[in-house]
Amino acid sequence: MKPNPIGRVIGILMLAGFVAFLIWNATRERTFPQTPRIKEGEKLSAISAQREAAERDARLVRQLIKEDLGNRRFHFSTVMEASSGHKVLELDKENPVHKAFLERLNKELESIASKLSRDDSPVRQERRINEVSRHFEDAILEAFKDDSEWKAGVPPTREGKTQRSGYPDLMFVHRASGAVFYLDPKLVEQKSWNSSFRSFYFEPKTKSLKINDTAVHLLVGIGHDGQTGAWQFPEWKIMDLSGLQLRLKPEFQASNADLYQEAP
Repeated sequence: MKPNPIGRVIGILMLAGFVAFLIWNATRERTFPQTPRIKEGEKLSAISAQREAAERDARLVRQLIKEDLGNRRFHFSTVMEASSGHKVLELDKENPVHKAFLERLNKELESIASKLSRDDSPVRQERRINEVSRHFEDAILEAFKDDSEWKAGVPPTREGKTQRSGYPDLMFVHRASGAVFYLDPKLVEQKSWNSSFRSFYFEPKTKSLKINDTAVHLLVGIGHDGQTGAWQFPEWKIMDLSGLQLRLKPEFQASNADLYQEAP
């Protein structure tokens, strides 16, 4: 008797369906009914994980307290190298490149301070002295624009982005030697040169860090007379930061959004 073709097709389809079922059953994600015992186990596991995390946090807090960070001093050079992997070079006034940069910077500051002290100065339109810093930064960059000896700009972040906020504000590269100078302009009321007011801040970060070279780090303190809206800038001080000592202010913070998100 000849085999029935229809029967053969049906047999093949049934076999294929059975094989497909076996494959699906072997590869599908397993699910189990959430019995009360399983739910209780998961709850206990979550509580245990929370306790472990809280204990880790507590150990860290105790360690921070033990370190007495608020009273310690940290060398600027150490902080910068640990944060960036790049050394801080001491300003050497006998080095021809260092000497040339200082002379050029002093010359430009003399001109800039004079211009920004005039009655028609754009800084007279500002309401707060903090808003004047940007005028000095822009004026210094403009003074070095298209310079054949020096390349000036805003140091890029690790991600290659241009960001004005954060230390340092400006960067200068000596084209011939490749020497790098970071510069941070700060405005200081003349009577406050020796005050204890915190005026320098550095927050070590990864992606937004702007220190990408071994360099000389300088800060120029620009003295003003305190006459709001009619500021005069009669003096400035260029400081080498390589010997600076820093304090760390450890604190725990919360925003208004954190504080009031569950207000009744």
